[in-house]
Amino acid sequence: MTLYRAGTPLRLEPTEPKRPGPGQVRIAVTACGVCRTDLHVVDGELTEPKLPIVPGHEIIGRVVELGEGVTGLGIGLRVGVPWLGWACGTCEFCRRGEENLCPEARFTGYQIDGGYASETMADARFVFPLPDNYNDQEAAPLMCAGLIGWRCLKLAGHAHRLGLYGFGAAAHIVVQVARARAMRVFAFVKPGDDAAKAFALRLGAEWAGDSNLPGPEPLDAAILFAPAGELVPAALRAIRPGGTVVCGGIHMSDIPSFPYEILWGERQIKSVANLTRADGEEFLAYCADHKIHTTTVAYPLAEANQALSDLRDGRLTGAAVLIP
Repeated sequence: MTLYRAGTPLRLEPTEPKRPGPGQVRIAVTACGVCRTDLHVVDGELTEPKLPIVPGHEIIGRVVELGEGVTGLGIGLRVGVPWLGWACGTCEFCRRGEENLCPEARFTGYQIDGGYASETMADARFVFPLPDNYNDQEAAPLMCAGLIGWRCLKLAGHAHRLGLYGFGAAAHIVVQVARARAMRVFAFVKPGDDAAKAFALRLGAEWAGDSNLPGPEPLDAAILFAPAGELVPAALRAIRPGGTVVCGGIHMSDIPSFPYEILWGERQIKSVANLTRADGEEFLAYCADHKIHTTTVAYPLAEANQALSDLRDGRLTGAAVLIP
């Protein structure tokens, strides 16, 4: 499925198979998750895509061809491909292990053709072998919702009381990791969304309520997955002095002005930018030892526009996954 112009539907069309270049692998796609970032690309809210572009960065598939110089991966190996698709490896950020901040970084489904396809190409350095305890559909949301959630949780620090704002694909994974770490989780959802409240409680949140209201007690940290800037002041009001608000989305509407008093008291606001390969290795090792339940809804590849529409309009519980 290819996007030719932001704000228009994706088009399904045949393409000729490509050969991998040096350092690349060719992958037969078996599943690809539908992420809110894909929606931001398609809707034109992320403004620098390569056009035309094949979206999709929660890719699961099997290696079918190796480019020159590729080691450590084999034909037939089941792998995942995430959002961060390439980094230079030589800039100050890459040298510090902060390749997620590389100024030359390129991203899968944004500047590199992604997984809304039957085949895709990927830089072998940014391809992860997958644990065996997930089928392809279950594994797809791990590649972004899971990875970004994992990084958000790391930035939230040693929180005992954790608030999650927006309870979609990422939050439904993070709540399981947080509960396994004996954290108390409070879910803040769109006012009136009783289905999301029930979903959060079913997965281990001890409380679920409207995002525009305070929770039952002060939080140590809050993670915002909803791309709504007005939730930043709400989360600041919900955390204790010394607490942290983590903004997990790659795109967010503007944050409105707020009084300094709700930031004062050494409260912090942090943003999460992408992920690193170290995050991927840590998280997938955790997934191998701890079975995380992913709630998914499968769509045929040809129905990618419908999957995006359902995500846009809030009709999904969990994560949509495209099956070629």
